[in-house]
Amino acid sequence: MKIVVSPDSFKGSLTATEAAKAMVAAIHEINPEIETVLLPVADGGEGTLEPLLEVTNGQIISVKVQDPIGRLVEADYGILGNGETCVIEMAKASGLTLLTNDERNPLIASTYGTGQLIRHALDAGFRKFIIGIGGSATNDGGTGMLNALGMRFLNIDGKELELGAEALSTLHQIDDSFFDERIKVSEFIIACDVDNPFVGTNGATTIFGPQKGVTPEMVQRIDDNLTILANKIEAITGVALHQEPGAGAAGGLGGAFLAFFPVVLKPGIEVVMKAIDFHGQILGASLIITGEGKSDFQTLSGKAPIGVANAAKELQIPVALISGYVDDDSHVSLSEHFSAIASVVNESITQQESIQNAAFHLKKRAYETLQQIIKKL
Repeated sequence: MKIVVSPDSFKGSLTATEAAKAMVAAIHEINPEIETVLLPVADGGEGTLEPLLEVTNGQIISVKVQDPIGRLVEADYGILGNGETCVIEMAKASGLTLLTNDERNPLIASTYGTGQLIRHALDAGFRKFIIGIGGSATNDGGTGMLNALGMRFLNIDGKELELGAEALSTLHQIDDSFFDERIKVSEFIIACDVDNPFVGTNGATTIFGPQKGVTPEMVQRIDDNLTILANKIEAITGVALHQEPGAGAAGGLGGAFLAFFPVVLKPGIEVVMKAIDFHGQILGASLIITGEGKSDFQTLSGKAPIGVANAAKELQIPVALISGYVDDDSHVSLSEHFSAIASVVNESITQQESIQNAAFHLKKRAYETLQQIIKKL
């Protein structure tokens, strides 16, 4: 019997690989003869790098770059096991988790560090990229990243702007004459689950700004600045980002990629599954186990577990969902896609307990859930 173990990370407590190992331990406690395949996944946001490297036997490269507010930090990117494809998680350099709540400042936060990671990988000879753009702390329209790659953003006096969204109010000219030539001969796949446009009521600032520190008073001001940027980008490229789906991802970073890179935007789980040959790996499986930190209605909108369930459905393989917490209201909807659903948090385990001793409680719940399922296989 073959069981594929394919969870996403349990944010704040376990990486996807750690969660998978806890589940495998439970399976082998039930029956040590069962063949298990560790296939941790991600949805393109934070935590995407780790499962891709784990499954493909890739390697990590560490680089010193600027964080969102200009401090030097060490950030990782990865090389897949094929030795050709570079994986960059923008949150490693420009993510919200790098800042305390008090440090969140969307007026100055910049994607410059993400551009530094790309430049380092280009210098190392890589031309194929997978880039996850979830978890950003930035709202700069991707100008920091572009600046790190040679593009200049100038005011009316020809002086370079400061980094961040605030300075874009004085943007007069974009000078792309020094933009890195290697980009146009490279391939970029952007893992992106967001279809929001660059600006407007459904745009980057209005929808995602508040979690990055955008106050109600700032919304229109920053949105106006991104509109100025979008106008200048359209003038030199012919690409109108204003209402372009996906351009609003990661504070407008998606728009920068769409305008200046040879790029394809794809759902994050789709990108991850292709990179790890998910469909090939699950052939012959009797059961697949997936999970995440919290499962609710959002799980059905492109999160990793629903991607796993959809792939399994094609091959008629049952899927069990074991998550840290499962929202009661979404149970009926989730049950249409998963043959079994279990929550680590229940009447006897609090959320705090489940996080503090996450691997122990996940293994215990997996054991309890899978015992009867495995007997029937």
